[in-house]
Amino acid sequence: MTTNNNTSGKSALKVKEGVNQPDSVNPLFKQQLKRFKKTKVDIDAMFNGIVAGDRTMLSRAITLIESALPADEQPAQELIQKCLPHSGNSFRIGITGVPGVGKSTFIEAFGLKLIEKGHKVAVLAIDPSSMRTKGSILGDKTRMEQLSQNDNAFIRPSASAGTLGGVARKTRETIILCEAAGFDRVFIETVGVGQSETAVAQMTDFFLLLMLAGSGDELQGIKRGIMEMADLIVINKADGDNIQKAELAKREFKNALHLFPPMENGWLPQVVTASALAGTGLKTVINLTEQFESQVKSNGYFEKNRKSQDLALFEENIRNTLIDRFYQDKKTAQLIELYRKKIAARQKSPYEAAAEILGKYFSQRH
Repeated sequence: MTTNNNTSGKSALKVKEGVNQPDSVNPLFKQQLKRFKKTKVDIDAMFNGIVAGDRTMLSRAITLIESALPADEQPAQELIQKCLPHSGNSFRIGITGVPGVGKSTFIEAFGLKLIEKGHKVAVLAIDPSSMRTKGSILGDKTRMEQLSQNDNAFIRPSASAGTLGGVARKTRETIILCEAAGFDRVFIETVGVGQSETAVAQMTDFFLLLMLAGSGDELQGIKRGIMEMADLIVINKADGDNIQKAELAKREFKNALHLFPPMENGWLPQVVTASALAGTGLKTVINLTEQFESQVKSNGYFEKNRKSQDLALFEENIRNTLIDRFYQDKKTAQLIELYRKKIAARQKSPYEAAAEILGKYFSQRH
């Protein structure tokens, strides 16, 4: 029987002296990580890159303003403040439609036509976030391959992250950055038609509704909330055997529009047919957007609407900041966990728990 001389209680497994153990993390990566953590955002360099039309710098800036990190809040606000005097010079177009209507294909064809006319096009594509995983596919850039490769276009997919209204939380701020970068046509592609999808109309100058023909959408799509906001309805995929159905849908939508009161901007909403795939009807769509822009600028509605948007941004920023500060507060986070357990144990009602947490949060700030 062999006696183990290791009586110290230590493991019998020993590494020979003189053999260095490799670090569990690559030391080069550690150095890079330290440099990354120490690096402060150079707001001036970022701003100069944006106004010079640097798309890479614009992407980095949007990532900064979309960040939920408390450390990024101040530099993000500083950057937006610098960009504000250089914004407001674009024509903002909101585009929505039923799932499968071909929004991405339409926007790419529309955008390329505008670039041919000398415009610079930015596309803010909002993808729905999963309620289960909180993830998002963000595939619009790959679906608009031709447009994304054009030097006069910029495509930025963003996750809705639970925000209602068909937009992402920082869409308004992203518009400001894109305008400062020189993009004079900004598209906001929403997640799809829904009852809550009204926020996009409140941050754009022109609201375009894409519809399909021959699939029951003529009646399904005639919902007062969406129809009242539409400045233009485009029956997409009007090609091949679908042309007749598209014309029929066009007449039905025109009849429906007569039921609504006149629009405040003085514009009479139009209904047209188009095919993004075949490239037909796009010239008409562009002409109508230009007519609309000319009309609302001459009658004063454009400026009035922009002022209203600024006030909406002001109020939205207050709400978002309050929510962020509330959830970032350490004491509040601990209280929330405590009250979650109490609610689960039926010791507190959700209403009572919410009132108590809010009361404690605001009382500690007096």
